[in-house]
Amino acid sequence: MASRPNPAQLFARVQADDLDGALQAGLMDYIVRAGDDRLLPDHPDLPQRLCQAQQQLHAAWAARERYRARVVRLARREAERDARRTPAPAPDVKPALPAA
Repeated sequence: MASRPNPAQLFARVQADDLDGALQAGLMDYIVRAGDDRLLPDHPDLPQRLCQAQQQLHAAWAARERYRARVVRLARREAERDARRTPAPAPDVKPALPAA
């Protein structure tokens, strides 16, 4: 079983706006346990803050995926539109009458 991330360390990193460090320390693996609100006496909101950070990251990642899907969809539509606009190549037809 993996070790539990240290909530106090995660909180310190989130408060310092070091989300990369918090992610590396296991922010997304954090699960609230009884007593987490008493780990830092000055911050009884520790569990709520960590859960809020998790939710914000999930929302940001979902938005990024929607943006990437939109870019792919728009590129596909543009390629389809360009394919419809491209005229068919003219066939090589010899004139019916010889040159005068």
